[in-house]
Amino acid sequence: MPLDSTTIVRQVLQLQADAVARWHVEPIDNPYTGLLSVVCQQHQFNFQLWHEEDIARRTDVTDAQIAQVKRNIDGFNQRRNDWIERIDETLLEMLDARGVAAAPDAPLNTETPGSAIDRLSIMSLRVFHMEEELARPDATEEHLSKVEPKRQRCVLQRADLSNSLGVLLDDIFAGRKQLRVYRQMKMYNDPSLNPELYRSQRRAG
Repeated sequence: MPLDSTTIVRQVLQLQADAVARWHVEPIDNPYTGLLSVVCQQHQFNFQLWHEEDIARRTDVTDAQIAQVKRNIDGFNQRRNDWIERIDETLLEMLDARGVAAAPDAPLNTETPGSAIDRLSIMSLRVFHMEEELARPDATEEHLSKVEPKRQRCVLQRADLSNSLGVLLDDIFAGRKQLRVYRQMKMYNDPSLNPELYRSQRRAG
């Protein structure tokens, strides 16, 4: 894939929108290669996380089922963050392959491209589900009047964020900004860093 920010942003947006629609009626798949394959995998974890979060709000299931859903949410969220890092790593590999290096004093951005792509992934899910709500046969006029302004705001936010991502990628590809991968280091998922986990292990031993 060329270092063309316009093409990358367009393809990412198309992938996310297409995948969300497809995965609601077909099994989750990943027919992409290269950077887009990594973006699709990250998007998948947001898709799965979204629907587990919906289940977690139900009141007609058992406590044991909710406990399992919460564990699923934790796992999907960890993998979602892992693959944000993988997007940034892939971009760094692309830069290295093309000999692009930022000056040591080049500034950093407040978020990485991977983080912006993650936010676009979530926004694609919001837009899809807002449109799903608008298409409900039992939707009242009151419901529609609440949902449509929210959908419009989501569409605007997605456009603004995708434009900002394009500018960031332009700067990174031109060496005007640095790209670094920052590890999430979520302590609660590490048995050696979460006191609730290592204390329970000691008590069990």
